[in-house]
Amino acid sequence: MLILRRRAGETLLIGDDVKITVMDVYEGGVRLAIDAPKSIPILRSELLQAVKANRDAAAEEPARPDSLLGVLGSVPEDKKQPL
Repeated sequence: MLILRRRAGETLLIGDDVKITVMDVYEGGVRLAIDAPKSIPILRSELLQAVKANRDAAAEEPARPDSLLGVLGSVPEDKKQPL
């Protein structure tokens, strides 16, 4: 990992196509301007993590109703539904 120190208004280049400019530095944060080709996706890491968590949750097998009995208590025989 490369760590650089930049001030507001300063720029760094990644390859020939990506230009990152520090727009503002304030307590607890920084504003960046990123100039890159549209073919290069730019995502905040927390959004990528949320997408992955959603995909993982969607891929999990849903809970079966009979697996909830320990939480809900017993179900009378006439109220049980076939699985």
